[in-house]
Amino acid sequence: MDASRTRALRTVVSAAALMCCAALCAGCTVPAAGAGPDSPVTRAPAPTTVNELQSQYLRVIKDVLPSVVQIQASQDLGSGVVYDDKGHIVTNAHVVGSEKTFAVTLANRQEPLTARLVYSYPEQDLAVIRLDKVPPGLRPAVFGNSEKVEVGQIVLAMGSPLGLSSSVTQGIVSATGRTVSEGSEGGGTGATIANMVQTSAAINPGNSGGALVNLDGQVIGIPTLAAADPSLGGSAAPGIGFAIPVSMVRTVADQIIRNGKVVDSGRAALGITARTVLDDRYRPIGVAVVTVRAGDAADRAGLRPGDIITELGGRPITSITSLSETLAADRPGQRTTVRYQRDGTDRTVEVTLGAQ
Repeated sequence: MDASRTRALRTVVSAAALMCCAALCAGCTVPAAGAGPDSPVTRAPAPTTVNELQSQYLRVIKDVLPSVVQIQASQDLGSGVVYDDKGHIVTNAHVVGSEKTFAVTLANRQEPLTARLVYSYPEQDLAVIRLDKVPPGLRPAVFGNSEKVEVGQIVLAMGSPLGLSSSVTQGIVSATGRTVSEGSEGGGTGATIANMVQTSAAINPGNSGGALVNLDGQVIGIPTLAAADPSLGGSAAPGIGFAIPVSMVRTVADQIIRNGKVVDSGRAALGITARTVLDDRYRPIGVAVVTVRAGDAADRAGLRPGDIITELGGRPITSITSLSETLAADRPGQRTTVRYQRDGTDRTVEVTLGAQ
């Protein structure tokens, strides 16, 4: 898969198949009580609210789509969102990859513009590029508030899936607060990202870096991952996509624009390098400490190479992925407990988490 394509989240769908029975009654009315089989069936007029909803869709698309761009690297293609009137565009780190220059096509222009990388932050799969020349009428997107994102909220995903620029799909917010690990194969960053927005809006290759938008015309997330089901040969699981929340997008983008880099990740860390430990059946059972950074959280707590971490804050740790996901939910400076094994003996120590 091209690096610009939306990275597949490898998940295993273990739920049993569901069988549903439903009455198919859309677009019809039920005969009144006492009506015979030959009685005429009348159709109810479409409610005004349907027309209002459609009009709202059209308004949002008209307002936001000019702020969603297509980004072309030398080999790969993805999407981006105009961040400000100075030509800054926010996108995914896996869209820009290792490249420094890009062709950017706006929704209302045929000729591409040139842009350069400002900074890429793979740890959160975000990056900012900047147009070399800002065209007249460049329209920055309006960014919303993560705290106001609710399950069931109608959202639109805008981007360039499969190279089809200015495409729009529709769905709802399926869940919030998801912690998701991105694969590192095929150009992915391998990032573990907390508080992601799960959506049923279709997220396809090329949507990466685009916009997840509410019906107020506000960007609430950057589409980044689509789930895949290994039992189906890695095919995409329909209706399960993930977007980086707007709060993290703004935090990272503001630092990059202001400082040229991310100076405060807000991500907790132990200050170690580690590897997953397997048992004799090749099942992951913990994380072995390989190195400890001097003066960092693990070092201050007395952890040392060879220790095997099995719990963090009461949550089981069986692999590097589970450790990353647990740390993603914590904050630097937070006090927690680490349970580990040393020379076959279980031990527990308190640790003050550092920053990544």
